[in-house]
Amino acid sequence: MDNPPNINDDSFRTSDRDALFPTDRATHAPRILLLYGSLRERSFSRLMTEEAARVLRKLGAETRIFNPTDLPQPDSVDADHPKIAELRDLVTWSEGMVWCSPERHGAMTGIMKSQIDWIPLSLGGVRPTQGKTLAVMQVNGGSQSFNTVNQLRILGRWMRLLTIPNQSSVAKAFLEFDDDGRMKPSPYYNRMVDVMEELVKFTTLTRDIKDHLVDRYSERVETAAELSERVNQKAI
Repeated sequence: MDNPPNINDDSFRTSDRDALFPTDRATHAPRILLLYGSLRERSFSRLMTEEAARVLRKLGAETRIFNPTDLPQPDSVDADHPKIAELRDLVTWSEGMVWCSPERHGAMTGIMKSQIDWIPLSLGGVRPTQGKTLAVMQVNGGSQSFNTVNQLRILGRWMRLLTIPNQSSVAKAFLEFDDDGRMKPSPYYNRMVDVMEELVKFTTLTRDIKDHLVDRYSERVETAAELSERVNQKAI
């Protein structure tokens, strides 16, 4: 009576402790890709992204920042465009990401969304974002808001990323950076460090087991059904 009648036993799996706690773990620096959402000459999302990258490197991570200048609008060109290829290669390279966008009209910018829209859910049979980690941040021209980080979380979930609990939202960002573009000491700065610290921890913890963490019963059932259909078609 306790056995769920609709379970496909051939596709059902219990958690594999050996897969969750492997003895052989990666030792290279965590690879983090950072995206920002503004093309302004003095872009506070870029400045905050660069500051976050400095913190990540101090924490032992390897970082790369994508410059969205000249990135075409989604679906306006073929995916072999150099900027699109660059972005996709960086996403494939990464083990975690940071998304930092200004809030404009209560939402993330089109520049930010365009970058995410060019990242495919599947690329050559590989899901380039699935199971990787994500940290979200935003900068505000006025009072503090969380609209953009909340939207980025939705997108992160849709892209099957493991979005960490902490996040950063900086109010009146124009007051938080000096003339050299460096972020001033403040509780906002401390919170950004918190987020980067947490991202490195989550990335290091999950990168070796990400495939097991996102291995889904529903997809195993679907795959088994497709295989059966193909075999039956060949037999006919």
